[in-house]
Amino acid sequence: MSGPQCCSNPPTLNPRAGAGYVEPLGGLSSYVSGHPDSKLAIILISDVFGYEAPNLRKLADKVAAAGFYVVVPDFFHGDPFLYENVDRPLPVWLKDHGTDKGFEDAMPVIEAVKNKGISGVGAAGFCWGAKVVVELAKSELIQAAVLLHPSFVTVDDIKGVKVPTAVLGAEIDQYSPIELLKQFEEVLAAKSEVDGYVKIFPKVAHGWTVRYDVEDEAAVKSAEESHQNLLEWFDKHVKA
Repeated sequence: MSGPQCCSNPPTLNPRAGAGYVEPLGGLSSYVSGHPDSKLAIILISDVFGYEAPNLRKLADKVAAAGFYVVVPDFFHGDPFLYENVDRPLPVWLKDHGTDKGFEDAMPVIEAVKNKGISGVGAAGFCWGAKVVVELAKSELIQAAVLLHPSFVTVDDIKGVKVPTAVLGAEIDQYSPIELLKQFEEVLAAKSEVDGYVKIFPKVAHGWTVRYDVEDEAAVKSAEESHQNLLEWFDKHVKA
């Protein structure tokens, strides 16, 4: 996963963004939003830019306002990808932050969340995070999954999911192009035992759900539509 499209419009990271707070959870610093007495939790797994991205935290607050306890872990341990660091391009950075390690790190976070008395857990992943979430969906460690402009996710991954899975893709995306998204759709349609769907958003590019320009009305509208779809999926499938 290299090239300009993945890293276009990088966010300005802000550790103080959002209405929630940061606390250690399952061995990772995590942005937490929502009522701790909720029985339902959603884990948001970031793209390569990490958990301090303001739009991601804004989405976490939006999901929390719908009644969920929301956790956004720092899977990169304070080392998100920095577009301006020319000495460490994305392929080099990824060697230190593989999605397999992300999956391993996610398991104790889910355990820590359940130890708070939460009985239903869903997860959404963006770009890099989508690969982590699809592994969780294959292992039935969550009740429902949403994959947003996924990277690294394969047809075999989708064949292996065991929980309701929604894929929200972009019309312009070299990492999950329309041809691949349509293959995902065919696989999910054939899996009668698992609820699933694929939605392709027109005129948007990879990263549009969390790396949109807040001054661009059309970009905001597309992002908010994806957020609504995410909420509807979790409302339907994450149960106490």
